[in-house]
Amino acid sequence: VQLQASGGGLVQPGNSLRLSCAGSGFAFGNSPLSWVRQAPGKVHEWLSTSYPEGRTSYADSVVGRFTNSRDNAKNTLYLQMNNLKPEDTAMYYCATEEQIESDGPWGQGTLVTVSS
Repeated sequence: VQLQASGGGLVQPGNSLRLSCAGSGFAFGNSPLSWVRQAPGKVHEWLSTSYPEGRTSYADSVVGRFTNSRDNAKNTLYLQMNNLKPEDTAMYYCATEEQIESDGPWGQGTLVTVSS
């Protein structure tokens, strides 16, 4: 299983960013896939899960601001992040259900910094 997140960067509060995650080595289209993040000095925080049947779920901290979507033809998961806040600053990872249940190991993450 390989998952590589990309698209992070430095943005100002209130702005938007879209993250991508390329997956390989497993049945991407049949797998629930999640976004998690880890802020400095904190544990991993679950953000959202995209299910194969099209359903998505979100943590209260991001509902209404973040949108989790997937393109199974491209084996890619996306996270559209709007109205970003300084507290969204973290390393962002995508993860399979197994990685969530085992609390890792995590693939390549992407750093998002929200600051003026």
